[in-house]
Amino acid sequence: MGRLTPIDEAYFKDERAGGFTVIGTAVQRSDARAHVTGRTVFFEDMTPPGLTHVKIHRSVRHHARIDRVDVSGALEVPGVLRVITHEDVPNNWYVVLRLIGVGPDDEPVLAEDRVLYRGEPIVAVVAETEEAAREGAARVVVDYTDLPAVLDVEEALADGAPIIKQAGTNHFVYEGHHCRRVRFGDVEQGFAQADRIIEGRYSSSPIEHAPAEPTGCVVVPQGDGRLRIHSNTQAAFFTLDNTALILGVPPTSLRVVGGTVGGGFGGKVDVIVEPLACLAALLTGRPAKYVYSRAEEMQVSSTRAAELILIKDGVMDDGRIVARKVTLYVDAGAYSRHSPYGATKAAAHMPGPYTIPNVHVDCHCVYTNRTPSSAMRGFGVTIGDFALESQMDRIARELGLDPLRLRLGNAYRDGDMKAHRKIASGTALVEVIQSAAALVGHELPPEYRAMSSTERPEG
Repeated sequence: MGRLTPIDEAYFKDERAGGFTVIGTAVQRSDARAHVTGRTVFFEDMTPPGLTHVKIHRSVRHHARIDRVDVSGALEVPGVLRVITHEDVPNNWYVVLRLIGVGPDDEPVLAEDRVLYRGEPIVAVVAETEEAAREGAARVVVDYTDLPAVLDVEEALADGAPIIKQAGTNHFVYEGHHCRRVRFGDVEQGFAQADRIIEGRYSSSPIEHAPAEPTGCVVVPQGDGRLRIHSNTQAAFFTLDNTALILGVPPTSLRVVGGTVGGGFGGKVDVIVEPLACLAALLTGRPAKYVYSRAEEMQVSSTRAAELILIKDGVMDDGRIVARKVTLYVDAGAYSRHSPYGATKAAAHMPGPYTIPNVHVDCHCVYTNRTPSSAMRGFGVTIGDFALESQMDRIARELGLDPLRLRLGNAYRDGDMKAHRKIASGTALVEVIQSAAALVGHELPPEYRAMSSTERPEG
C-alpha cells in the first residue's frame, strides 16, 4: 500500500492496540469460496415443478395516452395462462420510499390511462414457457395518442413546459418548496467581498449499472398460503413490505429469500419484479418467474440519475473560498423511486468537504419522460463530487495555485459547522491529501505537511 506517513503509522498502531486485526492484512471474503467453486445459489437456480414465466408488453412511446389495450392475441398463444392488467393489481400505485414517509404514490405497477416513458410496463403475460410468454406479450396491441415529451431537466422546469405528473408539477415538492434548500451565512455578501467570481457548469448522463445477473425473482406458493420469494433484491425488507402493500396482504404472508446478488450497485433496490411475480403465482396457483432480459436490463432498469450542476464561487486571491452557490438538477425520470432522497443527500453534501462561510444550495428533483433513475453507489453524492472537484481544479488553474494546497487551505476540520448545520467530525481530509501527496511524490511545503484535521491554522 506504499510508504506510510507518521500519521498513518500512528493510526494503524492505535487500531491494532485496540484489538483490531483487519487493517493491513489480507482478509478472504466469506462468500469467495462458494463463488469460485460454483456452489453459490442464485434465484435462477430455483426450478420448482410447474414453474410459469412472466413477460411484459411495454410502452413504445415516451409520453402518450393509452386509448385501447387489446389482449385477445396474447390469449390465443398456446401455453398462455393469464394476462394481467392494472385492474388485477389490488393497489396499483406506489413509491418505494413510502416506507420512510416519502410520498405521494406516483408510479403504477402497470400503466393505466397513460405512459410516461418508453419501456413502461402495460400488460404482464403469464405462460407455461418463457417463449410463450414472450410471444404473448408481443401480440398485445396498444393504441396511443402521443403527448408532448419532456426529456431535459431545464426544459421540464421552463415556463410553459407540458406538465407530465399527476401531482401538477414537474418537480418533487419538499415541505412546500420547489427544491431541497440549504442556506448558510449570506452568499451575496460573500460574493461582494470576494476578489473574483469563478463559475462552472457540469453535467452527467444516465449511467446503467449493467449487472452480470439481470433483475428477477422466482415466487413459490406454499402449502400454508404464504408466498416464498427468491429474489436478487438488495433491499429485502423494502421488497417484502412494498409487495405486501401492493398486493393488499399482511407482510407475514410473504417470505423473501435473498442474500445473493449477481451485481447490483444500487440498481436492485427498487421493487419492480416481485409484485407481478407474486400476483402471477396467486392468480395461477403455481410458481412464477419474472426476470429481465438483457435488453430490458439495459433499457428499463433504473439508472444513476443524470445531473446538471451549476457552481458559482466567490474566491479570494489567496485561494480562500468565501461564498459558494450551487444549483443542482437531478433527473428523476418519469417516477420518484429513490430520487427525492438522493436529491436530499446531494443538497446536504454541498459544498463538499470544505468549510465555506456563505453557502446557498438549491437542489431540484425533476421529472422527465425518461427511464426512472434510482440508487447507484453513493447516489446523490458521486456526481456532485465530480462537479465540486472539477470546480476546485478550475479555481486552482485560474489562480495559478497548487490544487492540493488549495484543497488543504479550504478543507473542513473536526468541529467545523457544515452548511446543513451538522458538526464535522472524523474528517481526516487533510491527512488523506498529505498521504496522497507523499505517495505520488508531490512535494508540499512544511506548513502544509504540518496541517491537521483537528486544528485549523490561524490567519
